[in-house]
Amino acid sequence: MKTRLLTGLLSLLMPAMVMAGEYDLTVDRVKIDTGDFVKEGIGYNGVSPGPVMRFKEGENVRINVTNNLDEMTSIHWHGLILPFDQDGVPGISFPGIKPGETFTYEFPIQQAGTYWFHSHSGFQEPDGAYGSIVIEPEGREPFRYDREYVVQLTDKHPHSGDRIMRNLKMMTDYYNRDQQTVGEFFSDVSENGFMNTVRDRMAWGGMRMMKADVEDVHGFTGLINGKGPDQNWTGLFEPGERIRLRFINSSAMTYFDIRIPGLDMTVVQADGNNVQPVSVDEFRIGVAETYDVIVRPKDEQAYTIFAESMGRSGYARATLAPEKGMEGSVPPMREPARLTMADMSGMPGMDHGSMSGMDHGNMDMSSSGDMSGMDHSNMGSMDHSNMEGMDHSNMKDMDHSGMSGMDHGSMAMGTEEKSDPFYAKGSGLMPKAANGGKFLSYADLKAQDPLYEVREPTREIELRLTGNMERYTWSINGVKYEDADPIRLKYGERVRFKFVNETMMTHPMHLHGMWSILDVGADQWNPIKHTVSVQPGTTVYMETEVDEPGQWAFHCHLSYHAAAGMFRKVIVEGGPESTQAKTDAAAEEGGEA
Repeated sequence: MKTRLLTGLLSLLMPAMVMAGEYDLTVDRVKIDTGDFVKEGIGYNGVSPGPVMRFKEGENVRINVTNNLDEMTSIHWHGLILPFDQDGVPGISFPGIKPGETFTYEFPIQQAGTYWFHSHSGFQEPDGAYGSIVIEPEGREPFRYDREYVVQLTDKHPHSGDRIMRNLKMMTDYYNRDQQTVGEFFSDVSENGFMNTVRDRMAWGGMRMMKADVEDVHGFTGLINGKGPDQNWTGLFEPGERIRLRFINSSAMTYFDIRIPGLDMTVVQADGNNVQPVSVDEFRIGVAETYDVIVRPKDEQAYTIFAESMGRSGYARATLAPEKGMEGSVPPMREPARLTMADMSGMPGMDHGSMSGMDHGNMDMSSSGDMSGMDHSNMGSMDHSNMEGMDHSNMKDMDHSGMSGMDHGSMAMGTEEKSDPFYAKGSGLMPKAANGGKFLSYADLKAQDPLYEVREPTREIELRLTGNMERYTWSINGVKYEDADPIRLKYGERVRFKFVNETMMTHPMHLHGMWSILDVGADQWNPIKHTVSVQPGTTVYMETEVDEPGQWAFHCHLSYHAAAGMFRKVIVEGGPESTQAKTDAAAEEGGEA
């Protein structure tokens, strides 16, 4: 009788109480076979990539992580909204996991969608410590599908992350296998004329930079779900089915342009958040981003998932087929991308050739990131001769207005091609679909349902993405992480971040713990993301509802850029007293990320 009564009481309580799901992960040394080479790496539960972790929105999860390495480790749950002390960044949110130790993460699942997890210790992530997360929603999805697959990409290199970083510091073009050739010179002469070609070469030489410097690291093998192109990961389907493909870019450094020849793709989700469906032929996925697409193969044939690196230095491929063993044709690689002067025009008139001699030591900035106090008179060898009297002390007031806050009028390079507001006009990185069809732009992304009410931001913080290629140092506002004060936010405010990319590299900027509302000019329908790519020569805006107290990381997600200094600590002050006490304790503890 007592047992029945207890069971009855529990059944009454169950609807209001979601039981915790418990999971076990081990961090291990593993062998990684790409089909091109075999190397030692790091994985989870004995494999790389790690297992697909499946959660349910509304549940509480407990994840026991056992470190079987002989070094410290950590796991960051990329894109998940959770208490800051569960975020998994050593020196910011917790001390890390010692060798032989088991650390238990516990947090509620407050969202649905496609995400991923990875180590935030050293270069363990590019060495193989990553996996995927699929979270089922509490209610129904706003789109239909019959089956689903995770498609997790990475750029596996035969060298370890530590070795790659050492080589880049020694010689920044160490891994660049795509230098311009004599044949390319004569081709340019034929198209543009001899003197124009010579002037162009001299301009790039004077800046000590290269048009071919689109990707820092060549020589990788592109993997999909741990399989190289020759190993050909395959997902099965029945003709006529709707298939949901959950694309995740877990690369260390590589952006991929993705197409499936013969199939249209309908993008339904970006970074875990539902978007209004948009049909495309191809899309570019930045490092750390996720996109969910629906495809509907009607014919009984094999289709190739082709993921070509943005710089055309490598590719990954997989197959959708009705039977195992079937293969579609693999498209040839397109011509390598080349940077243009538009990609160097993050600040009108700047002589980027002098960036290598720029003295950042006297840049006085407040911890908020406001540059109004910056002393530009001490910028070393920067050539201001072409800046026409620009007052740099007021750069935060520069007008970059326009769609999604960008004014590229001064960057016009005479191109007649259709422009994308998230690329500098005339950019050599401007994406084009291989079949001449629709290529996804950030401007196409509209939220399915607004997550936040539209309101005016309380303030704006300018983050200039800066770097020195000759010394391979990367920074924000000219200051590397170890020399920078934290960015301090106040709980409950809405902050508008202004990214100004003064480099010729694309930077995927990731704010931990809080959503990034990307300004595409759609007001309440602006998409919600966790990673925002900022192209060379552009200014991009995002807003953040500061609703998660604690200490958070904010960094470029290119592994070697973050390690070289493009990284900040964000401290959210205020909020619940219990959380504030944890934040204060973490701040006192300090440490390195």
